[in-house]
Amino acid sequence: MKLATYDDGTMDGQLVVVSRDLQQAADARAIAPNLLTALRRWQSVEVPLRALNERLDDGRADDAMPFDPARCLAPLPRAPQWCDGSAFLNHGRLMDLAFDKPPIPDFETIPVMYQGASDDLLGPQADVPFVTEVDGIDFEGEFGVIVDEVVMATPATDCCMRIRLLVQINDWSLRNIGAREVRTGFGFLQAKPSTSFAPIAVTPDELGDAWRDERVDMQLGIWRNGERIGAASGREMAFSFADLIAHAAKTRRLTAGTIIGSGTVSNADRSVGSSCLAEVRAIEMVDHGAARTPFLKFGDRVSMQARFADGRDGPFGRIDQKVVRADERHESVAPSRSSDRGSM
Repeated sequence: MKLATYDDGTMDGQLVVVSRDLQQAADARAIAPNLLTALRRWQSVEVPLRALNERLDDGRADDAMPFDPARCLAPLPRAPQWCDGSAFLNHGRLMDLAFDKPPIPDFETIPVMYQGASDDLLGPQADVPFVTEVDGIDFEGEFGVIVDEVVMATPATDCCMRIRLLVQINDWSLRNIGAREVRTGFGFLQAKPSTSFAPIAVTPDELGDAWRDERVDMQLGIWRNGERIGAASGREMAFSFADLIAHAAKTRRLTAGTIIGSGTVSNADRSVGSSCLAEVRAIEMVDHGAARTPFLKFGDRVSMQARFADGRDGPFGRIDQKVVRADERHESVAPSRSSDRGSM
């Protein structure tokens, strides 16, 4: 099942189901007004949502319409919680090597995770505003899961049963601010602006054999201004999504709609490229003694598209966004939502 959220002027948007070929959509508000509500009522809405999705795929949905990614917000425009891990150890090792940092204790046995902002998640084609290029603007290509309620201290062996949807993510980062915030010991705040999402959230069965061991075995293609940066695979997660969920829930309950990210997708095989510019620069520092690739500039465009091993486009759709100066942020970024800040 494929689900997306259209901008209808409200904070949580309008829930639609999307056809298998990503060409058609159908209004799902008669079942649940938005995805956050659907996740909170999953036991009662999953069957009717799947039935609507099947009618859409079979050409029997009465209100079918062309699917328009430009109308999409993030699948969850806001979420109860957004926690991002660092499950690809190759990425962490490269950062440590490049910057001559001592390894984090237990880095290879205990997941690393930070809690990001979840109140203003960005859609796949929204311009992304930043204050200054001096902050070191970077992208991070990731996969993620959205969970049902997870009871505190649920073991990883049971957490896999709480995964409801899979998503594709661009976790924007400000590297120069991040370097300072890490040293404070309090973690990221200003270094992690609003996170972006591909238009479609999918149930794990949509991936077929590419969903195995609670990992997304797909390549995440990433381009900067049309230039390929990388196409690393999600299969090399050292910690599965079940492990990451268990880590996040070790001392607290996770409510339905919590998003857990994989961290930057990274592979040991350098030929597949990287999923963030910081890793590109780290490899350059190791190989050449200095970084050569600049961070993002205003006007740069970043695109991300997951693909199956056989080259077929993945089910999440495409992220395609432009980096803009904060005071030039386009009105197309759903300004009406800013006035609707009701409680979750």
